Amino acid sequence: QVQLVESGGGLVQAGGSLRRSCAASGRSLSAYTMGWFRQAPGHKREFVAAVSWSGRSTYYADSVKGRFTVSGDSANNTVYLLITSPNPEDTAVYYCAAYQAYYPGAYSRSAAEYDYWGQGTQVTVSS
Repeated sequence: QVQLVESGGGLVQAGGSLRRSCAASGRSLSAYTMGWFRQAPGHKREFVAAVSWSGRSTYYADSVKGRFTVSGDSANNTVYLLITSPNPEDTAVYYCAAYQAYYPGAYSRSAAEYDYWGQGTQVTVSS
């Protein structure tokens, strides 16, 4: 069982920055790749980024590449999503999630394949 608690959402101006945090607890955390997803009203939940606990593997959706940075702190069991240069299209509820990786660096872009989820937090980008 893995528990995920998110923090750091809120309102940010276009072109500003915001950092999301996701604190994980439970057994065998190193067996999971941590992902970030988002869901805007009327849209499906979409993949944003993922990171392995070693930090050696990171993955991004094309829509956020170069603007968002995902990282992990294995000593504190926390993953981060740094949102920079956001635009109003980035407004959504953001979720962190855990994917059981059957080999190092394995991940998925499908929300259905993630086993555990944080509570989600609204991020609103004002223009």
